[in-house]
Amino acid sequence: MNFSLFIAITIILALPKNETEVDVYGINPEKVQEAKNYCIEKELNTQKAIFIDMTIHSGKKRLFLYDFKADSIIMSSLCAHGCCDNLWGQDETKTDPEFSNIPDSHCSSIGKYKIGKRGYSNWGINVNYKLHGLEQTNNNAYKRIIVLHSWNEVSEVETFPIGTPEGWGCPAISNQALRDLDPILEKSKKPILLWIYNN
Repeated sequence: MNFSLFIAITIILALPKNETEVDVYGINPEKVQEAKNYCIEKELNTQKAIFIDMTIHSGKKRLFLYDFKADSIIMSSLCAHGCCDNLWGQDETKTDPEFSNIPDSHCSSIGKYKIGKRGYSNWGINVNYKLHGLEQTNNNAYKRIIVLHSWNEVSEVETFPIGTPEGWGCPAISNQALRDLDPILEKSKKPILLWIYNN
């Protein structure tokens, strides 16, 4: 093997996952299976689900639309998380977001959500989807007005090592990402699962 190539491979393998991967991610198969079983049990859409992996740097794509039938990711997007006690609109916690289910905490909440009704948003393309938290870690989401919406500040392309600006707890995505998701969510006969996790 060429010595330079050997050194390059050694360096890449030594770097953490989120320092080397761009646009190429996977979802743990155990999470996929858990989500599929959960959708069956809770009578949610069993064709598609949305996964948001908060272990991924916020300047990288970490929202994934997953097709259970095709067993593959069919769309990905950057996704903002909440700023908590930090400054709104900055990227201070791009590698280590904090989470809370407390009203007015301005934090994101981990856990499984049922995507609810389509509504009007003051942000982005003026569309949002209500989120119903289904676990103790996110069951205040609806009264906290935590919704899936787009935001002009969220880039269409990865910004790493710069992070995505942080909001007040909503999973905010790019305008084009919501344009792509909107018809899928609107036409779904059953609610679609959205799962935010950090492990």
